[in-house]
Amino acid sequence: MKFGIPALTATLIVLGGAALAHGQAKPKAAKAPAPKGAAKESIEATFARQNLDQVLDAVNAGWFGKPYQDVRAVDLDGSLSIAFTAAAANAKVDQLGQGAVKGGLTKGGTVNMTLKGTYFANADFRTELKGDFGTLLYYRSGLKGFLYSKEMNAYTTKVDPPPADAPVSFLGWFSQCVNDVREVYVKGTLFKASLGREDGAGGQMLSFQSPTSAYDPKKREQSMAESLGFWKRGKLDVVFDKATKLPTKMNYSNSAQGITTRMTFHYTGTRPTSVTIENQSRGMEGPATLTVSYNAQGRIDHLAGQMGFPVGTMRFDVNMTWTGERKLAGTIPPVGATKKGGDELETMLLVNLAGKVLDLQRGGFNLRSVTLTSK
Repeated sequence: MKFGIPALTATLIVLGGAALAHGQAKPKAAKAPAPKGAAKESIEATFARQNLDQVLDAVNAGWFGKPYQDVRAVDLDGSLSIAFTAAAANAKVDQLGQGAVKGGLTKGGTVNMTLKGTYFANADFRTELKGDFGTLLYYRSGLKGFLYSKEMNAYTTKVDPPPADAPVSFLGWFSQCVNDVREVYVKGTLFKASLGREDGAGGQMLSFQSPTSAYDPKKREQSMAESLGFWKRGKLDVVFDKATKLPTKMNYSNSAQGITTRMTFHYTGTRPTSVTIENQSRGMEGPATLTVSYNAQGRIDHLAGQMGFPVGTMRFDVNMTWTGERKLAGTIPPVGATKKGGDELETMLLVNLAGKVLDLQRGGFNLRSVTLTSK
């Protein structure tokens, strides 16, 4: 299961990150490379891509940059909770039963999860997930590692290898993340780029659009690639301040995924301290917020967020501690655990995940489970 940079990229775009760090900031006069196969692209489209490239560079300097250049590891400690009301669950049962079946539930439901782990810029990690989805211990050091499930008392030593170009510090790690975005929106040809309107506050809109299929309300599952790569299609509008090049607003939609969200960024200096989100995604309509705090070195040390849905709420809270030189402690699977093949254990885990997602779907949450046949 590959939950590396693509997962982070997708998550940050959902939470407000159309821009991530990009190594060293480019000189103002520098221009983004022309998109491949875009020789006939209009001057307006080329200018829009160049402006987005500058926005990404501004985010690198203002949000990340030098504070992370000597940082090799980060400790994460956080929690996630999802709660839905009894009324919402009963309404869903009534809907699915077309009025012939009544839920009769008197209590709502919750899903809780905690995360604790250490992650290195070079892709080594040790992470432990605990909660209603189960307890997993995932470890990798170099080419060796394992994934262990407590509920199944089973593990596999077949883990995804680290990337060949893994960076040494998190400055390079953020650079790789932003390059995922840059390849799709600045250099790629799937999106049609254009300039949007200017506003009275000194902002300029950039628009990027790539067609998607229509939303299918009956679709209950999709591949991992669809889940993590949703941001590679759809429509993205970014409003940036022409003086600072920093993003101030971002609107994103993907019809096939039923996603529509609007974000507004709030700053102290050049660092974002909060993001206000208006979520109009199918079945997930409601307000959301993300707050960010920094330590004395200018590194993010706390992320917290909340989303309100018609059927309940979701909250998450993550603390971060960054370090320079650090070694990953050796870890082995628990004694007595049964060794499984990588595909076998992954299928077992996905079956369990599908069951938990089905419970949330019954509660009214518009979630899609992961298919068992496509990664």
